[in-house]
Amino acid sequence: MRDTLVPLLLAGALWWLPGRAAAQLDGAIPNARVTAGTLSFDGHATVGDFTGTTTEVSGELTGGGELPAVRGWVEAPVRSLETGNGKRDKDLNKSMESDKYPVIRFDLGGVTPESGAGDSASVMLAGRLSLHGVTRDVSFPAQVRMGGGGIRLRCDFPLNLKDYEIGGLSKMLGMLKMQEDIEVHVDLTFGPR
Repeated sequence: MRDTLVPLLLAGALWWLPGRAAAQLDGAIPNARVTAGTLSFDGHATVGDFTGTTTEVSGELTGGGELPAVRGWVEAPVRSLETGNGKRDKDLNKSMESDKYPVIRFDLGGVTPESGAGDSASVMLAGRLSLHGVTRDVSFPAQVRMGGGGIRLRCDFPLNLKDYEIGGLSKMLGMLKMQEDIEVHVDLTFGPR
């Protein structure tokens, strides 16, 4: 499914140990946590394109004896998303109903390795994404790269706001309108906890 945001964050936590080859996915997987990173999205509106960004991401991964046993969660506060325009940020929080639904959260249900070479790997993640009071089962591919005692996760994917019942995309009788399709960008580092 293409409608995912937070699930991609957990992929990287699986390879944080220095020197561990990404293709070597059998064996014990250690616990990990989000140590740094950015979640952002590109929005498109009649008055121009814009980007919303947050660096307030938290999460933990509970390791297991093998990859399919790994579970975890990642979340980001909706109010931490900033677009560089106070009015637009206020509209974003109103549309997302951030007082009622304060976090975007993903609960990891399973990880399947797809391929790996050297210090990078492709994985398939499955879990449940909760956004704006709607929880959906999601499954999608992710890319991770190991280095410097941790891993870096970088991915870009589309998300449709209507899939999560997010409204309020039109203002001034439709003269100002935001498109329901956005592009999400994830750039995170995971490390030991």
